[in-house]
Amino acid sequence: MPLNRRTFLGRSAAAGAGVAMAGGVVAGQAGAAERGGHGSGHGGGRAKRYSFTVMGTTDLHGNVFNWDYFTDKEYDDSAHNDIGLAKISTLVNEIREDRGRGNTLLIDAGDTIQGTQLSYYYAKVDPITARRGPVHPMAQAMNAIGYDAAALGNHEFNYGIPVLRKFEEQCDFPLLGANALDAKSLRPAFAPYVIKRLRTPFGRDVRVAVLGLTNPGIAIWDKANVSGKMVFPGLEEQAAKWVPKLRSMGADVVVVSAHSGSSGTSSYGDQLPYVENAAGLVAEQVPGIDAILVGHAHAEIPEYFVTNAETGRRVVLSEPAKWGQRLTLFDFDVAWERGRWAVEKVGARVLNSNAAVEDRKVVRLLEDEHAKVVAYVNQVIGTSVAAMSTVDAPWKDEPLIDLINHVQAETVRAALAGGEFAGLPVLSQASCFSRTAAIPAGEVTIKDAAGLYPFENTLEARVITGAQLKDYLEYSAKYYVRTAAGVPVDTSKLTNAEGTPDYNYDAVSGVTYDVDVAQPVGSRIVGLSFEGAAVDPAARFVLAVNNYRASGGGNFPHVPGAEQVWANSDEIRNTIIQWVRARGSVDPAEFASVGWRLTREGVPVF
Repeated sequence: MPLNRRTFLGRSAAAGAGVAMAGGVVAGQAGAAERGGHGSGHGGGRAKRYSFTVMGTTDLHGNVFNWDYFTDKEYDDSAHNDIGLAKISTLVNEIREDRGRGNTLLIDAGDTIQGTQLSYYYAKVDPITARRGPVHPMAQAMNAIGYDAAALGNHEFNYGIPVLRKFEEQCDFPLLGANALDAKSLRPAFAPYVIKRLRTPFGRDVRVAVLGLTNPGIAIWDKANVSGKMVFPGLEEQAAKWVPKLRSMGADVVVVSAHSGSSGTSSYGDQLPYVENAAGLVAEQVPGIDAILVGHAHAEIPEYFVTNAETGRRVVLSEPAKWGQRLTLFDFDVAWERGRWAVEKVGARVLNSNAAVEDRKVVRLLEDEHAKVVAYVNQVIGTSVAAMSTVDAPWKDEPLIDLINHVQAETVRAALAGGEFAGLPVLSQASCFSRTAAIPAGEVTIKDAAGLYPFENTLEARVITGAQLKDYLEYSAKYYVRTAAGVPVDTSKLTNAEGTPDYNYDAVSGVTYDVDVAQPVGSRIVGLSFEGAAVDPAARFVLAVNNYRASGGGNFPHVPGAEQVWANSDEIRNTIIQWVRARGSVDPAEFASVGWRLTREGVPVF
């Protein structure tokens, strides 16, 4: 709920960054902060009081500008949200002007360097890791805006640890990850926290500790990049270790920046003994926390209170919407009590970036990088005989999803040719990652092909049985809301049952089957066949599958434990681009077919 705007009676600036040591690792370090005049205080008898604001973003995913590189035009959605750090910068400037810069901090909750073709370009095409390579656009923008700290997100590890370390080196603020540990020493591999000092008019600074926590799922989702190098214990465990330390070091206020949703759920089941979306549990179980900036879940939570089970105190949580659509404001009132500052009141709200213009300083800073990427994504790689889109792909077998599966299956067959597994049938899984992806009739560009696959997934081949395939498809089919025969079907209410995202519905090519949405979950796959005959439960197949799914993402059964017979380090997106380039022309007649359909008691839904 929105808070009443406070009146601030003066200005101050943050003191220099706090630095502390933990286990031989620098535990807190931030860029130079300004010092200025006195901070704001307000009355109330003889009590000393001070107010300040902690601003927060999360899941920026490489968005600097209000621009969609996959459509090559200004970003827009049905709610008319805007995106990007250039707009966030304007909101930040307004808050600093209103509160006084020295009475504010700015933090982020992770997933910064993956998600757009802008971030991809400077990780892969013109990589920041090259000798005399460029400075990452996200580092440039965040440095210019003046971030104080950022937690690590799971997508920070997508391009490998060297890219992440180079990005860390380029940032003027620390990347925090108290639960990102060196696999051998079990010491923090990144700064766990930073302590910032805010100057007050009363001679005693307010010490604000920011503890960074990242997602344990990194160990699964980016296993190839982190296995044997880093481990990622649970958020609750590490928060319980660090928060008392921060308090003993003199922290008056503890803010957690957690790349972890608040729901208490996990998408990787029991593969790790840690909770993926643990921010709410951290607030409930770990005493001494005042506020948590939540990330990862791509939700919008302006203000949410959790009562700590031990102390009975309320902890405020806030998650700003992804990509720079929102800016969280945590507004703190502290009072001087018994020789220290104590939080008297804290609340949160979010600001919508669509009300802001892009900061010209940020635009000018990165207009050359933006222009390079626009030119890159508009390179023509071939032509298409017909237009294709994913508008209906969540409920129909569409040619554009067939294209992904065709390329994946063909790639795996070629890789296995002449080997031990060459005789096994190759199936392929693909999801609808975007309902707005499209290939036009005529010229096809990199942006068209890349729009089909916005994630940095790579391709693997795993061996599964017919029985396991059936289980896999049944699990996938939980995506649909149970809809009785004869009831009108509203596609806006048919999918995403129990919050299942589009990317967790897999269509499998190479077999045919019906999905009976009138049946309960677990009993929906009907007529599963291969080459016209019912699939033998004991039959063996090779499944072309992305590394996210193969590593346990989405908690699909069997595949994470299945034998891996091939893997590739190149992104599936690039495999598709190279496939189009090699052929020159895309013709749906060569790969499109109706392998699955939605039914109710044997009657097709569409």
